Amino acid sequence: MAKFSLCFLLLLLTIISTAAARSISPPPPPPPLPPHHQHHHPHHRRSSSGSSSFIEEQCKGTHYYKLCVESLSYFQFANPSSTTHTPEELARLALRVSLVRARLTSRYISNVARDLKIKKTRDYPAVRDCLEQINDGVNQLTNSVKELGKMTLDRENGFPWHESNINSWLSTAQTDALTCMDGFSGHAMGGKLKATIRSKVLNLAQLTSNALAFFNRYAKRHRASRP
Repeated sequence: MAKFSLCFLLLLLTIISTAAARSISPPPPPPPLPPHHQHHHPHHRRSSSGSSSFIEEQCKGTHYYKLCVESLSYFQFANPSSTTHTPEELARLALRVSLVRARLTSRYISNVARDLKIKKTRDYPAVRDCLEQINDGVNQLTNSVKELGKMTLDRENGFPWHESNINSWLSTAQTDALTCMDGFSGHAMGGKLKATIRSKVLNLAQLTSNALAFFNRYAKRHRASRP
């Protein structure tokens, strides 16, 4: 699969951040789309309509259907030459989308933690602990992406071993995100900062959940196809 372009990275960040914000109550108004992504562009409508039905069908069975459709649709729009027509390709895409989001979330929380440390605020320890969890999640997702590549190369050799590793790492990445959010539950942090961090981390947890669903679907179909 082609590497993510910078354009896609920015597009994906915009759409998944907006989707995450809608899951927090009360929801803030979504930011306006950039001019070149407004729905009145005929080319955008043509390019997205061809793959929308396929994406919507594939996202069935995930826990966060709308987020799944939006993130995969934006990838298809930004990378029209890439193929995501097999369970393996969809699993790889979902894993990479989660990894991109994890790295962006880590970068944001790292900047927040640095500022809070300089200001010596009481919020710093909670944010620092959250950052440690998210960074561990980045490592787990990185390992998962690499392991799926090995699984593709090895095919039948060691498939159960690779499957077990990826399942374990994705589950740990999910737990890392949830642990981060739990750390803020009883913490009297500023409302806006707390809501922003929770929104980003919740979005990461949801994307990782979807990635796990796609991977399990791929592994199940692969096992079923074996003689």
